[in-house]
Amino acid sequence: MRRLKKWGLILVILYVLIAVLAYTYQERLVFFPSKMPLSHTYDFCQDFEEFYLTANDGAKLNAVHIKQPEAKGIVLYFHGNSGNISHLGHVANLFSRKGYESVLVDYRTYGKSTGEVSEQALYDDAQMFYDYIREKYDEEDILVYGRSFGTGIATWLASKNEPKKLILESPFYSAVALGKHRFPFLPIDWLSNFRFPSNEYVKKIDCPIYIFHGKEDSVIPYESAQKLYEAIPGKNKELLTIMEGGHNYLQDFKTFKEGMDKILN
Repeated sequence: MRRLKKWGLILVILYVLIAVLAYTYQERLVFFPSKMPLSHTYDFCQDFEEFYLTANDGAKLNAVHIKQPEAKGIVLYFHGNSGNISHLGHVANLFSRKGYESVLVDYRTYGKSTGEVSEQALYDDAQMFYDYIREKYDEEDILVYGRSFGTGIATWLASKNEPKKLILESPFYSAVALGKHRFPFLPIDWLSNFRFPSNEYVKKIDCPIYIFHGKEDSVIPYESAQKLYEAIPGKNKELLTIMEGGHNYLQDFKTFKEGMDKILN
């Protein structure tokens, strides 16, 4: 009996230690930034402008504005939780082929961007870029696009503004729900500083919402997209299922290509 109590105490201590470490280092579990030298020169093989916006706390946010001579509108794009905008040439090309300008944003600590990361800071930065676009475009010409982690920011932004359309590629229901899926043994509700409740924000969005998700996604389960879709009130929504798609490279599938043709035409 004494030995069982001893092992039980050891397991409790280990569990508490793991929970403390998860809480302390959660930013490293969520974000995988790829930094870029300030001297790096982007090459998008088309007309573009690199620019910075400065947040209230002094953070400098780097972005690229892909230009078009006579654009149908503009897409504000938020990428996933790894990489940076230097990896988004295929994204810029897609929007340009369809006649749209685009603004590709790097979050704090990604690429050339600086600053300390928090959920509210990421929201505020997104709004700052939206306001930048509003200086040049009416909201009826603005599309907001989020991929993977970026869907949490894009959904919040669309709930606070009135863009023409919201496009979500491989979205999660909420960051807390995704955390519970990945770490079912931890009290994620208590530990998480990054909640991104997309399931709540979609209820406040008036524009059409389009969701792309791979049925074989092992990073963010397809069921997450289904639940998010069901949380959207009304019928101004569409879930495009890519049957053999995983988490990446959805742009290679016919369903994605046809769906984007419909959305951007």
